[in-house]
Amino acid sequence: MKEQLARNISMYRKERGLTQEDLAHKLGVSFQAVSKWENTQSMPDILLLAPLSQALEVSIDKLLGYISQDRPITIYEEAYQTQNYYWGTEPNSACYQVLQLFPPTRRVKLLDVGCGEGKDAVFFARNGYDVMAFDVSSAGVEKTRRLAERAGVHVEVFKADIQDYRLDTQIDIIFSSGVLHYIKPEFRRDIFENYKKFTQPGGLHALNVFVQKPFIAPPPEKEPNAHKWYSGELLGYYHDWLVRDSSEVVFDCSSSGIPHQHAMSKVVAQKVGG
Repeated sequence: MKEQLARNISMYRKERGLTQEDLAHKLGVSFQAVSKWENTQSMPDILLLAPLSQALEVSIDKLLGYISQDRPITIYEEAYQTQNYYWGTEPNSACYQVLQLFPPTRRVKLLDVGCGEGKDAVFFARNGYDVMAFDVSSAGVEKTRRLAERAGVHVEVFKADIQDYRLDTQIDIIFSSGVLHYIKPEFRRDIFENYKKFTQPGGLHALNVFVQKPFIAPPPEKEPNAHKWYSGELLGYYHDWLVRDSSEVVFDCSSSGIPHQHAMSKVVAQKVGG
């Protein structure tokens, strides 16, 4: 029930156009409390169920999952439930760039934003990084745990939505691959300001994002929660950092079983000063 309730609170809150802060204000609780409910770290007090259902405009039964709803939170939830790894288990090439630019010669805290099934998070853990990772998919989180166990390493993996998750502790490296297109345009500045604020001086961000090109057809996957990015947009958030790499590539993909192409922008940037 805990995971079902967390999923429903997040889903119905977004359907009503409420931020976590908005919902917290309606209920007289902190936004951290709402975040913990949605990340399955805690559950709302039983006395809050009635006002919570009113704020989200659903019945308590529906909120608790007794009335089913079939909409998956991500199109990959079902794909991740198979034994095979949808994206494979080999790390992204950008992982090696991080290893070269910021090797773990001391304790280095790394966050993998949108870890999927865990291939990159586990690579970093195997190479000595202190790894946190999150994904919106319950199946992805579970497969990340299993992959880490199989490799004999620890990854602190948890369920969270990239739209809502905010750092509240300092970290050295933020890594993200193929996920940032899920951030709505109106949330981007706030999210990147948070990531940058809680990155240690000298810390590194290694990120990529799919970008729109007029000569590339839309991908065959029907992703209702994907949002457009444009060339140079990601780089713009790092005008005050040392940019170690900024590149854009067009590559072939057949992840859906249908050959297609993507354009992707990459930024590797380092925080300078305090």
